[in-house]
Amino acid sequence: MATYRRRQLVAMRQALDEARFGTARTLNLRASLPSVREATTRTEAWLRQRQVENAGEVLIITGRGRGSPDGISPVREAVEKLLGSLRRRGVVAEHREHTPGSFIVRLAPTSALWESPARRREAHRPPPLADPPSLLALEPETRELLRELAIRSLESLGVRDVSSHLEGEMLKQFGALAAGLPASVDRDARLRAAIARAIEEYDTGR
Repeated sequence: MATYRRRQLVAMRQALDEARFGTARTLNLRASLPSVREATTRTEAWLRQRQVENAGEVLIITGRGRGSPDGISPVREAVEKLLGSLRRRGVVAEHREHTPGSFIVRLAPTSALWESPARRREAHRPPPLADPPSLLALEPETRELLRELAIRSLESLGVRDVSSHLEGEMLKQFGALAAGLPASVDRDARLRAAIARAIEEYDTGR
C-alpha cells in the first residue's frame, strides 16, 4: 500500500513538473544515461541556449543515483558543481534542489554574461560559435541592434567616451550571446531576438 501511494505521489509530481516547465524547459539527463563529461557539456550548452531565449526557470533531471555503487549519482554531483560555476560566469542566477534527483535553475539575464567578472579558476569556458572576422560580417539589422545594446551597456557602466569602446563592446556581447545559440539556418534571427531581449533588460531595469 505504501509503495502504491509513493508511486502515486511521484506520478503527481511529474505531472505538475510537466505542466509547469514543459519539454522546452526541461532537460532530462536521466533518460539518456550520459557519462559525467557528456552530461556537463550538454547541460552547459542547454542552459546557455535557454538563457539567451529568456526561459526564466528551468528543470534539470539528473537522477538520484540509486544504481550507482555508492548510491550517489556522479552526474548529479557534476551538474551541481557546474551550476555553481555557471553562476559565477553569469549564466545561472540561482539553483535549488527540487527533488533528490532534480534541480530547478533560475537563469540570469543575458546582460550578466558580459557584466560578470572574469574568474581565473574557471578553466572550462566554451568558445563562442562562429565569430565573424569583423562586425561587418553580420547583417545590417543585427549589427544595428548590437550597436544599441553596446551603447546601453557602456552607458550603464558610466563610460563617457562611448564611441572609442563601442566596437570592442559589440564584439564582446556578440561572443557572449553567440555561445548560447545553436548552429541553424535561422541563427541570425535568433541572435537578433536575443539582442532585443538584452536591450529590453536595460530598458526595464531588469
